[in-house]
Amino acid sequence: MKKLHYLTLTDAYELAIKESLKQKVTQVMLVPHALNAVLAEDVIVQKNLPSFDNSAMDGFAFKYEDRGKTLKIVASIFAGDRPEAILSNGTCYKIMTGAKVPHDADTIVPIEDCSHVSSQNVTVPQDIKQGNALRPKGEEQRVGNVLFKKGEMVTPAHIALLSSQGIMGVKVYKPLSIAVVATGDELKEPWEAANEDEIYNSNAYALIAILEKYGFRGTYAGSIPDNLEESIHFISGLKSYDVIITTGGISMGDADFLEEAFLSNGLDVLFHGIDVKPGHPTMMGTLGNTFVMAMPGNPLAAMIHIFLLSLPILSKMQGKTAYHHDFVYAKNTKNFKARAGRSNVVLGQMHHGEFTVTSNNKYGSGMMTPIVESNALVVLNETISSVEEGEMLKVILFDTLPHAEKNKTVN
Repeated sequence: MKKLHYLTLTDAYELAIKESLKQKVTQVMLVPHALNAVLAEDVIVQKNLPSFDNSAMDGFAFKYEDRGKTLKIVASIFAGDRPEAILSNGTCYKIMTGAKVPHDADTIVPIEDCSHVSSQNVTVPQDIKQGNALRPKGEEQRVGNVLFKKGEMVTPAHIALLSSQGIMGVKVYKPLSIAVVATGDELKEPWEAANEDEIYNSNAYALIAILEKYGFRGTYAGSIPDNLEESIHFISGLKSYDVIITTGGISMGDADFLEEAFLSNGLDVLFHGIDVKPGHPTMMGTLGNTFVMAMPGNPLAAMIHIFLLSLPILSKMQGKTAYHHDFVYAKNTKNFKARAGRSNVVLGQMHHGEFTVTSNNKYGSGMMTPIVESNALVVLNETISSVEEGEMLKVILFDTLPHAEKNKTVN
């Protein structure tokens, strides 16, 4: 019988992060299609933002020295106009939001703050700050600034700013190619008929969905049968991928051939076994330039570890400078037990700054419903056997993205 030599969760995480290779291949991607891509070089500001002095609201533009006076309206300026400076003492412009402000006006007052407004005159308030509602040229970004740094992931906000610069193509790291593989003769695909002795393949589709949610694309490469020779041959055909993610087949059962099949293909094992609940039999290693992540076969354990361990590793491999999970502090709402002597990953619900454990932390790693009932998790170290109501916990939300080194949470 094989014996697994467990690493602590922290050691396994740090070793995998250290040994994962960063993507070096780059490509130019059109900005509208670059969502979730990772920038391979700094992006420099090409155009001042805003590119001219403009009004932040509908109102009246005037010289600050004329505050508190009744001013004559000498022109109306709309967005898109190219107005000339024509102000004299005691005059102002009526101006619309986003319209260019001539250089002879330095303050803008909104219409609702004025009195005695007519088509020809307006009384502006005395109590107003110089430069009010004026957005000066380059206030937000100036030509030559670094707009975005290498290693940032492109979000909708990035796309907005890139478009505002007239930038339509960015250099990014090529998206990782990720093969997702199931194992087991008992598996049936969801579209196939399954008898009581067979189970449907949920793991592969769950893992692909998790990858897609967090900006990666997995390809389902099929199911490895419980046969050593066939497993060796199957794996040999996956070496062109950047990452191989498997579920099942790496425990201590007689039909668990996966580790041996990987070793026959040249796998350099980083670890096989983590001292954590759930997910003991997790294995990771390198197969040439391919990183292997062998997840447990139990669905709850597989989904937890693809989120907790794989996402940060993949984020680093993709070239992101921010790849550790972020966390928030929350107050625990009810007592629950944990098994000391190993790390425990505890599922729960996080709402309004409070964490409530799922099912009193009593569920099996072969279940799926607890994941559906949870939106967060807590990692407890090996010294903790119970958590009391009112304790503050470091909570990782499922909807947050990886962040920088200072926020590392697997510890």
